[in-house]
Amino acid sequence: MTTLLPELSAHLFTLLGEQRFLTDADSLQHYGRDWTRFADPAPCAVVLPETVEEVQAIVRAARAAGVAIVPSGGRTGLSGGAVASNGELVMALDRMNKVLEVNTVDRSLRCQAGTITEVIQNTAIDHDLIYPVDFASSGSSQIGGNIATNAGGIQVIRYGMTRDWVSGLKVVTGTGELLDLNRGLMKNNTGFDLRHLIAGSEGTLGIIVEATLQLTQPATNPQVIVLGLPSMDAIMAVLQAFQAKLPLLAYEFFSELALQKVVEHQGLKRPFEGITPFYALLEYEHLGHDTDDAVMAIVETCMTEGWVEDAVLSQSEAQRRGLWRLREDISETIARWTPYKNDISTTVARVPGFLAKVDAIVAARYPDLEVVWFGHIGDGNLHLNILKPEDVSVADFQMRCKQVSSEIFAAIQEMGGSVSAEHGVGLLKKDFLHYSRAEEEIAIMRGIKNVFDPDNIMNPGKIFDA
Repeated sequence: MTTLLPELSAHLFTLLGEQRFLTDADSLQHYGRDWTRFADPAPCAVVLPETVEEVQAIVRAARAAGVAIVPSGGRTGLSGGAVASNGELVMALDRMNKVLEVNTVDRSLRCQAGTITEVIQNTAIDHDLIYPVDFASSGSSQIGGNIATNAGGIQVIRYGMTRDWVSGLKVVTGTGELLDLNRGLMKNNTGFDLRHLIAGSEGTLGIIVEATLQLTQPATNPQVIVLGLPSMDAIMAVLQAFQAKLPLLAYEFFSELALQKVVEHQGLKRPFEGITPFYALLEYEHLGHDTDDAVMAIVETCMTEGWVEDAVLSQSEAQRRGLWRLREDISETIARWTPYKNDISTTVARVPGFLAKVDAIVAARYPDLEVVWFGHIGDGNLHLNILKPEDVSVADFQMRCKQVSSEIFAAIQEMGGSVSAEHGVGLLKKDFLHYSRAEEEIAIMRGIKNVFDPDNIMNPGKIFDA
């Protein structure tokens, strides 16, 4: 564990003052962890810079003292990427939270890294535009963390991942240098595009301090339909039926157990009286009577084929939001059970076989545990959540789940999938990285980290060990 040296402590206190240099136990616990609960936070101190220059000064001072830094955003991560468990210095970007510029000609927005995702979304709406990357934690996650983990969310099927909407980045490297990457350009074919290395790097290459994001036109009158499905096999059949006739904004699925938990603990209503093993939530643009006719025809076909047993269509904006809550509130709801999360993916075409193989392993190895399925099925991303029983310790539960995860990840490797679709690697997935990345790739990634961060002070021990 790193001990904060008196000289560094005095320097940081002088630089930031007592309100932004924190060492009390409550602050260390609050800022030293993310949404995971499988590693105890133990940072040496917390710093809250307000300017790029302060970030650079902190990095240079920490580097000189040999103290590691864990960048901290909204702390909503699910892989332990923002956990400081070995005496690191936590650099929280909470105070770098300003929207700096909105450019309606370029349809872009420039902001500091600590800006809350929902603030960015609302600012775009104020200018009749949208920032389309959306997920359940948008009200508390920060854009720097979104970019560092290349966050996905509920509309990847239409809009893609965070990386696709970043046109410029300012990043402070492990040596304290400031890189100004791409500068918001739409075309810039001048060699390596380093911003794409930063997206998804989980703070291991540097600290994102500013971002330029692209905006777009909002969807026209989005509507939601929730379908009750009799089996996992029906999930892909329904997707194919809809995509053949109707462009989709989102295609999500969740299990009956997930729905039960949300209804019970969030005070929501079931979508319809019937109970089915699985549910699909689809969002699409309503463009008039032709859209209504197309949707009704597809649903009728799906029911005739036995893929759908029941359905409900949103009739108002309030009902649309209510139906979305059935899916979006799942993560928050099941957090009380300290779930072991598997965030896995494959190509969309391989999803049916992928689901069957993984579900067989889960059924065999977790017969006594509650298993909650949900995911962004339209882009091949599944969330498999194993709920911890009250009478089992976190350590014992994690050990059991990691053993089973090895079997699941071996199946994923056979199908060319990923052990982390959107949550990142962090602490929880680094032992399994080799299931998705070849040794040669990992060696190159280590070499890249050494260029950006030669002293290994940037979020060490995340993704891989140096």
